This record gives sequence, structure tokens and C-alpha cells, in this order.
Amino acid sequence: MSGPPPRTEDLLIVGAGGFARETAQAVRDAAAAAAAYGRAPRWRLAGHLDDDPGLHGREVDGVPVLGGSHLVHELPAARVVVCVGSPRDYAVRARLVRRLGLPGSRYATVVHPTAVVSGSSLLGAGSVLLAHCVLTAAVRLGSHVAVMPHVVLTHDDRVGDFATLASGVRLGGGVRLGRGAYLGAGALVREGTSVGAWSLTGMGSTVLADVPPGEVWAGSPARRLRAAGGPALDELRADGEETAGRWPETRMGSTVA
Repeated sequence: MSGPPPRTEDLLIVGAGGFARETAQAVRDAAAAAAAYGRAPRWRLAGHLDDDPGLHGREVDGVPVLGGSHLVHELPAARVVVCVGSPRDYAVRARLVRRLGLPGSRYATVVHPTAVVSGSSLLGAGSVLLAHCVLTAAVRLGSHVAVMPHVVLTHDDRVGDFATLASGVRLGGGVRLGRGAYLGAGALVREGTSVGAWSLTGMGSTVLADVPPGEVWAGSPARRLRAAGGPALDELRADGEETAGRWPETRMGSTVA
């Protein structure tokens, strides 16, 4: 027999940019879906936290910006997701999580109600899955992973912590996506291929061969363009070779479903 449904908890979204706004909308959509079935929502959206003081006291898409990210420590009962990052600095999410220093139990896992997550797949704490994502069978998603709309992860894929999969990414079976790697919109990755930690793969690329850590690849087929930017290489050096090459065991987080 299943246990009682999880109670509704307050949720703080760190960030107020595009990814954070999309996550807030996913939370609202999940609450509406729960209400349609007569269930209480998993999360109560408490607001955004952003370190831009010009946003404090304002609303973003109707959601208040309560103040800076340090407020996570002043609101200990609320769960947290960190929703920052862009191709220009895709290491920022890792830096911010490290600076906040929260235990893993503080982090929520947000899943849009239209996402399809198989029962054999596992999601790490702090990860976000947006609309119409599909995880087919035995997918392992690390912590603080950003999965944008219409991403498809197929059987036995392994995705490291802090990775970002932009909209429309498709991974073949058995792909290994390293810690902090960024896949641009529409990228395709051949089955059994490894994409290294803190690498960046350009939008629309077709990855047919392993991508080394800390490099930028693009094209069809994808080829090396250059080394990744400084922040990504800093994270790669901080991780060390052992951590960067490891595919961590993931844990099931608390979802909005």
C-alpha cells in the first residue's frame, strides 16, 4: 500500500530570469493539475530570490521577488530550487549552490505535469524537468540538473550533477553526460557516447563521438571548436579528474506530481 500523499510545502526559486520563470510556471501548472484531481499541490510558490537588488520588492509574472539568495537561511522551512544559468556561464548554478551551503534535504525536485518519467528512472534533488520531457527507462539524473521542454532521455542514460539540457535535446540509449555539461537546443547525441564534464555542445549539433571534458563542440557531426570558457574550466579543475569522470548514483527527489 502507498503511504499518505506528501504535504504541501513552501518553495523558493533562486533566480528570477527565464529559467526561474519557467520553473515557477511549472509549479503553477502542477498545482492546477493537482486541483483538477482534487489533490493538494505539492508546492506552494513562496517567491523568487535574486541577488539583483533592482528586482527586490517587484513581481515577476505575478510572483514576488522577496530579496537576495541569502534569505534561504532565514526561511528554513521552505524548500529550494536554484534556477540560474546560460550558455555564457553555465557554471553559475554550481557556484551558487556551493555558496548557499544548504543540505541536500532542503532542495526540491520540480517536474512539470506533462513530463513522462518512468518508474525505473531516478531524479536527483534540486533538478527541474519542464514541459513534455520524456525519461524512458532506467535513466539516472543527478542533482541540480536543468531539463528544458521536449527533451528525450532514453534507456540507461546517466546525467551528472549541474548538467543543462536545452529544449529539444535527444540522447540515445546509454549516453553518459558529465557533471556540468551543457547541451544546446536541439542537440542530438548518439547512443553509447560520453559527453565530458563542463563541456558545451552547440545548438543543433549531432554528437557522434565522445566529447572530452572542458571543450566546446558544434556542428553536424560535432567537432571541437575551442576550450570551454573560464568559469567552466575553473569548475573542472575544482572537481578534479576523479570527480569529473564519475557518474554518480542519483537519488529520487521530491516531485511536484
